[in-house]
Amino acid sequence: MSGILIIMMSVVLTNNFVLSQFLGICPFLGVSKKLDSAVGMGIAVIFVMVLATATTWPIQMFVLEKFNIGYLQTVVFILVIASLVQLVEMTLKKYVPPLYKSLGVFLPLITTNCAVLGVTIMNITEGYSYVEALFCAVGAGIGFLLAMVLFAGLREKLESCKGIPECFQGIPITLITASILSLSFMGFSGVVDGIFG
Repeated sequence: MSGILIIMMSVVLTNNFVLSQFLGICPFLGVSKKLDSAVGMGIAVIFVMVLATATTWPIQMFVLEKFNIGYLQTVVFILVIASLVQLVEMTLKKYVPPLYKSLGVFLPLITTNCAVLGVTIMNITEGYSYVEALFCAVGAGIGFLLAMVLFAGLREKLESCKGIPECFQGIPITLITASILSLSFMGFSGVVDGIFG
């Protein structure tokens, strides 16, 4: 149980896919203008990460490794992720149209979100069991959601800030804010080791 907790804590805080490993930057910068769309994207990414892990881990273990075709891993994983994103997109379009419209073009971009592919490949390379891989996916998704929510809150505050010099307004201050947020997560680097020894 402590192993699963260590995995989750590390991917949420110390090895956050967005803020430490710099995966999934496109939706992080593109969908974080408003808090509600950032939360919607974060939840969609959690859902896709867990489903992708639940699907790709058995494919890797029981198909790719069994038939010695591990070199097809990236292609197979991308196809699985693309199919799952289409499923999420159709579901949101039917049941939650406002969220579907607010996510816009960034929803299909979950297919190319390297954080989703990164978590599925990391689960294999780290040698996680199926249960550990699922918890890693949940933790990585929560870390993505946390980064999105924090950054969306900061960007909403920046919109109302009057003291930003003109040369820093827009994209420059957004990137500076993202880098400072990333630096703040570096402070968690010793937390997991300190708590769990």
